[in-house]
Amino acid sequence: MHKTVETLGGIIFLLYVFQVRELVLDNCRSSEGKIEGLTAEFVNLEFLSLINVGLISVSNLPKLGKLKKLELSDNRISGGLDVLAEKLPNLTHLNLSGNKLKDISTLEPLKKLDNLKSLDLFNCEVTNLNDYRESVFKLLPQLTYLDGYDMEDREASDSDGEVDGDGVDDDEDEEGEEEEDEDGEEEDFDEEEDDEEDEEEVEGEEDDDEVSGEDEEEDFGQDGEVDEEDDDDDDDDDEAEAGKGEKRKRDPEDDDDDDDDEDDD
Repeated sequence: MHKTVETLGGIIFLLYVFQVRELVLDNCRSSEGKIEGLTAEFVNLEFLSLINVGLISVSNLPKLGKLKKLELSDNRISGGLDVLAEKLPNLTHLNLSGNKLKDISTLEPLKKLDNLKSLDLFNCEVTNLNDYRESVFKLLPQLTYLDGYDMEDREASDSDGEVDGDGVDDDEDEEGEEEEDEDGEEEDFDEEEDDEEDEEEVEGEEDDDEVSGEDEEEDFGQDGEVDEEDDDDDDDDDEAEAGKGEKRKRDPEDDDDDDDDEDDD
């Protein structure tokens, strides 16, 4: 039973180390140049930080084929850098600030690191040498940045200071930005469509108002005509009544005339 538990624990540990890409062991104590638990089983490790762990040599570092960034500042390393090319062949960023490096020659083994782009040597005695920067760039032509600056004294950007493995995250960020841009364009397009719809609705309302105005004018015209006809009818009625009155006035005279005619007879 005890062996089974140990076996399961070992399997879980292996599954864990396979997934680890970044490992920070700052301020841990090393024993004879070794860090307990740091083994070659971290096969996918890309970033390793061993700041102020008391290292005097890098000879006992495990082989980490995918490691790209190594932080070794504030230790007591004075040389023996030749093993880095063998154990960390894909290294792109190396920080040796605050160590005991005194001569340019101690850096010569780094020529074998073909992918090395950034090297930091702050607070190392070697930085006090005459023509230090020119000498290092000449010795290591593959370098782009030394102590955070290129040959033209241009400062490294944040993206240049990151591990290449983080490029996956950068790509994801770029894809996210593109998706946001596309979403923004879609939103702008939807807003334009909404504006066009609003304009069409306003135009439709204006057309309805015009039609209503025309209808009112027509109604007004018809009402005016009706009113005029009513006025004409009223005038005719008044004339007829006046005629009747005249007839009524003439009737008595006619009767008198008739009486006179009878008397003459």
